[in-house]
Amino acid sequence: MNIHEYQAKELLRKFGVAVPNGHVAYTVDEAVQAANEQGGPIWVVKSQIHAGGRGAGRFIDGDPDKGGVRLAKSIDEVHEHAKEMLGETLVTKQTGPDGKQVKRLYIEEGCDIARELYLSVLLDRATSQIIIMASTEGGMEIEEVAEESPEKIIKVAIDPATGISGFHCRQIAFGLGLTGPQVKSCAKFLMAMYKAYTELDASMVEINPLVVTGAGEVIALDAKMNFDDNALYRHADVADMRDEDEEDPAELEATKHELNYIKLDGSIGCMVNGAGLAMATMDIIKLKGGEPANFLDVGGGATKERVTKAFKIILSDPNVEGILVNIFGGIMRCDVIAEGVVAASREVNLHVPLVVRLEGTNVKQGKRIMAESGLPIVSADNLEDAAEKVVAAVKEAS
Repeated sequence: MNIHEYQAKELLRKFGVAVPNGHVAYTVDEAVQAANEQGGPIWVVKSQIHAGGRGAGRFIDGDPDKGGVRLAKSIDEVHEHAKEMLGETLVTKQTGPDGKQVKRLYIEEGCDIARELYLSVLLDRATSQIIIMASTEGGMEIEEVAEESPEKIIKVAIDPATGISGFHCRQIAFGLGLTGPQVKSCAKFLMAMYKAYTELDASMVEINPLVVTGAGEVIALDAKMNFDDNALYRHADVADMRDEDEEDPAELEATKHELNYIKLDGSIGCMVNGAGLAMATMDIIKLKGGEPANFLDVGGGATKERVTKAFKIILSDPNVEGILVNIFGGIMRCDVIAEGVVAASREVNLHVPLVVRLEGTNVKQGKRIMAESGLPIVSADNLEDAAEKVVAAVKEAS
């Protein structure tokens, strides 16, 4: 689950992470009020959407030279920026061409920036360790830094059993070229950031840029956090920060039915049981010349109703031109899948090619249910056969 910048800073502040003062605003009047309460002389007006690159973004109907993060040197400028940004659609590198509508702003006090750095905490699944990653190239996309100047990225691994220590912090601080009181400020910042990461069950905390002020203090000028959905039951306050307007409607609907669904850009919808099998299914679709439209794992204990819902979610994507159902029935029974597929096909008036590969528990009953349904369902003998048939059907239909 992702949250907005202002929410991330609110959480980080509770753990002692240094962040500038700021207030969220949903209207132009609230933006002006927030600026007045903070005092001046400089404010930053920030669009709040779940996407990076806001400062370099552009509004579809706005001035191309004005991005989603703007400096204001007067209350009048705060008013002007807020009026131009609220309710408008902001396009960044991460939103895609359709962009996202700005429904809230963050009005933050100005900061005396001496240096811009990069800092993040995340999990390295390969080593089962927590990684602190830092760079002197703050304000840039870390992927670009990794590609163009990998030597400028510092990585420090921390064993979660022992936690962070002072030497970890000093290693990062010295690697960033900090000196004197800046090292102490950085160490305090890192300790608090690590504590927030671990205690909130975050999957990532990213500060970009992390700034060193003219006074030598280390402050989070921006903040991004996302969380492990499986741990949200332990953090009701974090779960309440969910902004459903920022999520794909189909993905949101899938979550409500305990379905693992991620929308992709292809034309072949996939419904599979098991994450590994789903990945293999998408791979073989690409191998046969097609493009998957989604990742969808219905899980091992799905009911007929959940399968029906999964089918409807796939078909809600207008880009879907064909569907491949690939089920290996162990815990999940093939006849349950077949009943769900038949029921969903009838309810939504299926209009695209459908290829189904079933194998495992009650496979004969499942194939009989589909054969006797009277629907144009194509049965496949194995996964390769299924991929070839759905790719061919989509190409023929188009």
